[in-house]
Amino acid sequence: MKLIIAYIRPERLTAVKQALYAKEIFSMTVTNVLGSGRQKGFTETYRGVVMEVNLLKKIRLEIGVNDSFLEAALKAVESGARTGKEGDGVVFVLDIARSLRIRTGESDIAAVAATRTAP
Repeated sequence: MKLIIAYIRPERLTAVKQALYAKEIFSMTVTNVLGSGRQKGFTETYRGVVMEVNLLKKIRLEIGVNDSFLEAALKAVESGARTGKEGDGVVFVLDIARSLRIRTGESDIAAVAATRTAP
């Protein structure tokens, strides 16, 4: 089981969701976050005051999948998020030691949403 954590541009969220849905991956958590990376931010003038904006708006996606869905999920996130410009985002993949579905009591692989055979 894996946990995919992806940081993407807010305007690419719809494209990423559509790409994931096409691969039959429907479960995800989406969070609005601020962060900095290689983009380093920008400066702008607001009411005559120059402001440096170095924390940019991003979307954090968390997707739990079993191992057979990992590559499909990664390709979906990559294809949906890519614009070819700096700031497209980054993806991390972590091992999940244990999982538990609270409603049913299922644990581990049975508790992870994408448990069918990968597309």
